Amino acid sequence: MNVGRPMLRAGSGAQESYAPELLYATFNQDYGCFAIGTQTGFRIFNSDPYKEKMRREFKDGGIGIVAMLYRSNYLAFAGGGRNPRFPPNKVMLWDDASSKIIAELEFRSDVLNVQLQRDRIVVVLRNKCIICSLEAKPRHLHAFETADNDRGAMAISGGSDSGILVFPGRQKGHIQIVDLHSCINLSTLQDSVSPASAHAQAVPPQPGVGVQRTRSGSKGSFSVEPNGAPTSPQLAAAVHPTNINIIAAHATSLSALAVSPDGAMVASASEKGTLIRIFDSMSGRLLHELRRGVDRADIYSIAFSPDSTRLCVSSDKGTVHIFNLEAKQAAAQQSAAVAAGNRQSNLKFMKDLLPKYFSSEWSFAHFRVANEVRCICGFGSERNSVIVLCADGTAQKYSFDSYRGSCVREWYRKFI
Repeated sequence: MNVGRPMLRAGSGAQESYAPELLYATFNQDYGCFAIGTQTGFRIFNSDPYKEKMRREFKDGGIGIVAMLYRSNYLAFAGGGRNPRFPPNKVMLWDDASSKIIAELEFRSDVLNVQLQRDRIVVVLRNKCIICSLEAKPRHLHAFETADNDRGAMAISGGSDSGILVFPGRQKGHIQIVDLHSCINLSTLQDSVSPASAHAQAVPPQPGVGVQRTRSGSKGSFSVEPNGAPTSPQLAAAVHPTNINIIAAHATSLSALAVSPDGAMVASASEKGTLIRIFDSMSGRLLHELRRGVDRADIYSIAFSPDSTRLCVSSDKGTVHIFNLEAKQAAAQQSAAVAAGNRQSNLKFMKDLLPKYFSSEWSFAHFRVANEVRCICGFGSERNSVIVLCADGTAQKYSFDSYRGSCVREWYRKFI
């Protein structure tokens, strides 16, 4: 998420504290590591315990987007900052073992978000979400039209056995849900083109690796036409539409999305920033309506815990809210020793007569980060802990009490 660039509201007063050299910050799929893009390169850190793992400095520009593939040596970049290292309309696949760019993908507009899976690259443009194969010579597999998506909202389930992708729908406030496992198989795609074309276009990925190095340091690339179609006629004929679930989640544009590790739940927030809604990814049924607050806010991140029983949400107000998603199930089981449930209004018994404000669930724990800056959050290695990455260049760890809801800051580190 782009936390490094100050974004002030109209009529706002003094500019908030931020690190000028910080362009981007993101966690990997299990929140065990995080990466930052800077005006001169990128850095990788272990989240908890906090430790810088590596850094790369470039003489000729900055990294505006970084995407990690778990803890592997493969990363994806897009240029950014005062002097971008790479064009902002290109995604560069980096192999840190050889310190080389091994593949590149070029688009007709600026890249707003990138996520990696073991066999796919997902790229977000302003009005498109594009799925490509993750290999030495990436190939275009699918392109989906979206509503205006300036924030680059998109999420993929982090579990190794799941592949649920979510991104904005064509209509404002709608969510599109795609099961990546239902997308066309790479071997099927290769069989559908001529042998000569298949040999020239791709090298099949090894199981569990997903990326093949090119010989002699060569790079694979392709371009995407304005209508989102692949440039190869054979490839265009081979790619078939996949089934999509669409959920009408909010009345205004989406600002943040998240998927549970097992892909069973999807969480969303709109640009209004007061409600977070959680849906069943298969049926589209509303499971929870969580209230962050009553005043407008920019939601910067939503994250599920590894066991999908909790959710944390961060905003531009420097606050992090933690919700309990197992409270309803625990109440139904009438367990005497369960974690604290989310707060609700005392007038919830009149929810059918009163506005939705009175029936929403409120966080059972929340805290405000130091300096009250914009931040993104993820759950730490300990069950009752949250790691926060802030726009002022700091990483912070907070622990929370499951029963009382109290929060304590465990440590505070400056990473830039």
